[in-house]
Amino acid sequence: MHLINQTHIMINNKDCRYCSVVSKANGEDPIGTAGRVDEWLLVEVPRPWNKSIWQEKPEFQPLIQVVERLASNPIRYYKTRLLAIIPDKEYSHSEFIRVFYYCRPSQIFAKYIKHEYILPLSQVAELAEALLFQKQKLVNFHSYQQLSDRIREILVCTHTQYDIACGRFGYPLYKRLRENYTTDNLRVWQTNHFGGHQFAPTLIDFPAGQVWGHLEMDVLDCLIYQKGDVSPLRRFYRGCTALGKFEQIAEREIWMQFGWEWLNYSKSGCVLKRDEGGLVKYLLKIIFRLIPSGKLKLLLEQWNDSATWAKVQIKYKNPHNHQGCYETTVKLKGTVVSKRNSGEDAPLTQVNQYGVDRLIKS
Repeated sequence: MHLINQTHIMINNKDCRYCSVVSKANGEDPIGTAGRVDEWLLVEVPRPWNKSIWQEKPEFQPLIQVVERLASNPIRYYKTRLLAIIPDKEYSHSEFIRVFYYCRPSQIFAKYIKHEYILPLSQVAELAEALLFQKQKLVNFHSYQQLSDRIREILVCTHTQYDIACGRFGYPLYKRLRENYTTDNLRVWQTNHFGGHQFAPTLIDFPAGQVWGHLEMDVLDCLIYQKGDVSPLRRFYRGCTALGKFEQIAEREIWMQFGWEWLNYSKSGCVLKRDEGGLVKYLLKIIFRLIPSGKLKLLLEQWNDSATWAKVQIKYKNPHNHQGCYETTVKLKGTVVSKRNSGEDAPLTQVNQYGVDRLIKS
């Protein structure tokens, strides 16, 4: 293994306290960091926000208790995200709370299924329980449901209290998007931490589930209008949350070939084979698979994500039902020096960087 890029930021540069400055200057590739998420639950939470938003909002404790029930199924809990969004003076209602729920419709799909509700705070926990555990009870919330399938939602992390990079770089990006790109079919929101603040400014684009990082103002036209050459966006793409880490890395290569048309394709991914991490870890994996423990299954997934190589398959189907498949091998290419958290005393760390062998279409 070789070091891809040495630190080249001046030590006396005050911006070095921002983790995202170090990450970007050293060429850390954000691809594969979006996280695999099957269910997103987004809830309006009025400010002020501190680092631990939910724990410091007693009125939302019934909602937290519902979400914590997912912990009995660690794999599902790991693939479910609860996010807070800041109410907007134009979009929001002072007496009600907006809730978004995005979920995967099937193994192969192009976009998340969207549900939106505007309802009293006193019923938010009951709605969450219906969405997550008892969908037959959603009939009780039909009067609160909003018909907003046509609306694209952009979420920008501005959670300064979690990491100062998100405020320093996320808020200006949010402001530019909010003031210049919103339409009847596109809304922009501020959200709390969803991972990857070393890539600030970072955002999620729904319903596609694409996550972006290290964004710059001059690529916003391309990202929002989804026209023209996609290659300038390559270095900002963290991946699609419908896919796992190695699948995200492979999917970017395919997207670069197809262009914007790729977003309309239904797709799925799987790892056919991977580096098992040596004999001891290989044997432990065999044993863990035989034990009915959600925590061990979660540990297996985390081990799998640390593999040095993986053979990946991406299947797709276009809007005309033409089907196809790509295979490739994602390999560890080296490391870069990065920083996981902001702060003058935050340590530097070596981060693995991956590349893709040639794509084989079948």
